[in-house]
Amino acid sequence: MSDYRFIGAPVERLEGREKVSGAAQFVDDVEFGPNVHYAWVVESPHAHALIRGIDTSHAQGMPGVVAVFTGKDFAGLHFGLYMKDRFVLAADRVRFVGEQVAVVVARSPAAAQAAAAAVWVDYEPLPAVFDQMEALKDDGVRVHPELGNYEHVPWFFPKAGTNIAHWRKIRRGDAAQGFADADVVVDGVFTVPRYAHCAIEPHGAVALFDQSGRLTVWTASQSPHTQRNLFAETLAPLGLTHHDVRVITPYVGGGFGGKAGVTMEILAATLATKLRGKPVKLCWSREQEFYNTYQRLGLRSELRMGVKRDGAITALSHTLYWDAGAYVEYGANVVNAVGLSATGPYRIPHVVIDSLCIYTNLPPGGPYRGFGYSEFLFGLESMVDKASHAIGMDPVAFRRHNAIREGDVLAYGASMNPNGLLEAIDRVAEEIKWGEKEPPSSSTALVGKGFSLLWKAPAMPPNASSTAFLKFNEDGSINILISAMEIGQGVLTAMAQIAAEVLTVPPHKIRVETPDTDRNPYEWQTVASHITWSTGNAVRRAALDAREQIFAVAERALHIPQESLYLEDETLKCRTRPDFCLALRSFVISGIQTEDGTYRGGPIVGRGMFMPEYASAVSDPETGQGGHPNVHYTVGAAALTLEVDRQTGKMRVRKVVEALDAGKAINPRMVKAQIEGGLVQGLATVLYEDMRFDEHGRLANPNFTDYKIPTAMDIPDEIVPIIVEVPQPDGPFGARGIGEHPMLPAAPMVANALEDALGVRLTSMPLTAEKVALAVMEKEARHGQTA
Repeated sequence: MSDYRFIGAPVERLEGREKVSGAAQFVDDVEFGPNVHYAWVVESPHAHALIRGIDTSHAQGMPGVVAVFTGKDFAGLHFGLYMKDRFVLAADRVRFVGEQVAVVVARSPAAAQAAAAAVWVDYEPLPAVFDQMEALKDDGVRVHPELGNYEHVPWFFPKAGTNIAHWRKIRRGDAAQGFADADVVVDGVFTVPRYAHCAIEPHGAVALFDQSGRLTVWTASQSPHTQRNLFAETLAPLGLTHHDVRVITPYVGGGFGGKAGVTMEILAATLATKLRGKPVKLCWSREQEFYNTYQRLGLRSELRMGVKRDGAITALSHTLYWDAGAYVEYGANVVNAVGLSATGPYRIPHVVIDSLCIYTNLPPGGPYRGFGYSEFLFGLESMVDKASHAIGMDPVAFRRHNAIREGDVLAYGASMNPNGLLEAIDRVAEEIKWGEKEPPSSSTALVGKGFSLLWKAPAMPPNASSTAFLKFNEDGSINILISAMEIGQGVLTAMAQIAAEVLTVPPHKIRVETPDTDRNPYEWQTVASHITWSTGNAVRRAALDAREQIFAVAERALHIPQESLYLEDETLKCRTRPDFCLALRSFVISGIQTEDGTYRGGPIVGRGMFMPEYASAVSDPETGQGGHPNVHYTVGAAALTLEVDRQTGKMRVRKVVEALDAGKAINPRMVKAQIEGGLVQGLATVLYEDMRFDEHGRLANPNFTDYKIPTAMDIPDEIVPIIVEVPQPDGPFGARGIGEHPMLPAAPMVANALEDALGVRLTSMPLTAEKVALAVMEKEARHGQTA
């Protein structure tokens, strides 16, 4: 592995100069000329109501208005990635504040917005439910009375007649016996609120249905091919097929899961079919970005853990109640993914997991960086500390004792992949100086340390796949066509490095193209931290395919055995003929001329495909046993040193350390940048961010004035990223993804550090200074009463 030239090198990002210079184009930058039309939606002010009528007459007569559409114009058009429970426009019923019920198309944004305000809607308000525990009651509000009729993937298990859209169950061993065998049993209840993605670029889409009947949609998306598929399925009643739909995605200004799947883009696509030849542009405002796209799901988790005095975990019961919002077509897969993995990275022989996806009348929940793992790790890793304290064992030693190892049986019956979890634990403990007390900076402050493990598997269907095309140019440079999205993680650079390693063409001579579904080959989605692994495999295979073509044409033209050929520094060389050297640029397009003046070869074009053919979602719905739903896990450990003022509760992260097992870091500089950025984002959800809804289900803080995210003044004093490399057997050069993982341990690290410093345990996020100060006051009051 030390012989690699480009793999493991800190190569400069291919698109970096384009972005910092302002040359990079995003959806809102694409020009469509003076004929572009603008859409503005009419949104429900009610969380739950029947639509009795809509009057659009006044709006239709206003200056600049081209058309006004309601749900009746798109009757029967429903969509969803994993469950088809969502509608292009609400026709009969609204299920959350902000749901679109009508849309105005006009010649200017101002005209569209003014006309939207003139649309009158007659609502009949219905009782609403905003808490998932209330939604579980037998006599409660039913958000989707038609739940039993919805199409869904075969590994979802909705409960008709209830608000349970999916219930993932895992049963392994004998939990009752496991708890009976325990010397100590601890329990706890933890809550996590909703969060917003806060990408710099709001959602946007432009759609054109041309005179030939072709629909082209420009989107800010993590999922161009998945969007094309959903557009084609949704619009099939209008006569469209996949052949008729094209999705083009330029650069994306941040995603974090919020631009996966389909949300508002379907509206632009559908509008265009009604306005043939007219580009229709729909862009969300910052406020809409908060309440009318996916939000991170809320969670209440209830845990019991049994342990022996020697430190072994004997049993775990983990019940997760997810507030998934009004539509769960994507969010239910978050619930499913966590249900499979809610043991965390531990060996536990007896397990009961129930992960319930529950409808409420809040905005739809969906994918968010971490895909539910951050939420469940808050409770689980807090319980790990509680269990270790209960038996008088050091928390790090307890984690190391129970840490999962290669070959251990997972909760659903498959085996754990090779991993460097123990190395990660040891390196983090050493770097954070675990066990050493540190002095505070003031007389009112205390210092604590918190530790957490983490893991995450790619949450993807068993047949999710990646493909790549690779073509040479006349000068020997390369173009790679993939449909993985560059959303800040550095995928373009990583793919170039993988191809460069195989073909010996340096990355700066390789261009990786952003997706156009007409030209770029298939990619499922840029989600699940699987792109480096999956698309990387496809690119490597495409490069190997191209290399084999090069060797084959040289053998045919020059009669040199293929097994003696190799590539070096953009040239073809021979092990048995040291003087032989043929520049790639001299023949990868034009071919190789033979002695008789004819040519062999021609343009070299490589192709590669990857699908994990061992994955399976088929299992017993009551136990979860029998399948292989997760391809592998990326693991890690993290710790921080926290200073907290016991009077004000104000906290400062003095140092945070995180070690992730990347398998093989394709670009260590980018991996470390991901760790740094992910830790800051994770700490933001712990210390600052909090979505607040009023009693009517309306979001009270849909802006950056009231929804707090950290500034440069709020980042930790020191961040130490550590890369562990235990190769993934089926990864390109041993690599596996780490994109989501850095933020996963943030909440339990802080909670555990607070308990270490103050002796108080917070169980409800966010962990704000106010909560800390109140908890200290309550503790002191209890001690005073005891005294």
